[in-house]
Amino acid sequence: MDFELRDRQVFVTAGASGIGRAIAIAFAQAGARVHVCDIDAPALRSLAKEFPAISTDVCDVSDRSAVERTVASMHSQLGGLDVLVNNAGIGGETAPLERSDPEVWSKVLEVNLKGTFHVTQLCIPHLRASKSGVILNMSALAGRLGYPNRSAYSTTKWGLAGLTKTLAIELGDSGIRVNAILPGAVNGDRFQNVLKGRASQSGRSIAQETALAMQNMSIKKLVEPEQVAALAMFLASDVASTISGQLFPIDGDTQSIA
Repeated sequence: MDFELRDRQVFVTAGASGIGRAIAIAFAQAGARVHVCDIDAPALRSLAKEFPAISTDVCDVSDRSAVERTVASMHSQLGGLDVLVNNAGIGGETAPLERSDPEVWSKVLEVNLKGTFHVTQLCIPHLRASKSGVILNMSALAGRLGYPNRSAYSTTKWGLAGLTKTLAIELGDSGIRVNAILPGAVNGDRFQNVLKGRASQSGRSIAQETALAMQNMSIKKLVEPEQVAALAMFLASDVASTISGQLFPIDGDTQSIA
């Protein structure tokens, strides 16, 4: 078998920055046709300027009508769909559940779970037409461990793990494979913001919080976005044609969340 992704039609949500951007670029550089949506219009313009072959749409995945327009635009741009990467998600606030803002808590569910539902449901008919349909759901370390002071985020990431298992069963007869990727501490602005949130709760410094995070990892280094992208490409390729319903941590073997 060949690790070949040329001319695959790939849709990445929240692909204008961070992990999503790395995934979109990696697929495009491998010869795939890529469409990206994001709520960050300036970041989308920057991506399109650097990689003109990547088509883009501004979209809030929690808005059903916006997702309907974006999926129609994606199909028009790509002509079909082979790989869906559900990367869109927000972290919410850093606070114990008893002090959590109900509206903020609900918004995390709206984006991370309901947004994934909207995108996936509308993309399934296009994936059924593919000879190699793949769905990759971006869960997280918080989808296999408890995450103190981030209850909404952890709840949604565990939910995506369950959705992955369920969709793999539902869609297997159509030849559609469904897997989840569970990144840990990924190098970038988002992780730095997580550290700031932890520090605000604990009273420790950001340097101390970084050391604590590393203390719980067997491999004591941050995951690079490009490493997550490489895993996504493997799972989307025919080399992984018999892999479905699985959860793939990529977190340096993290044992607990500080």
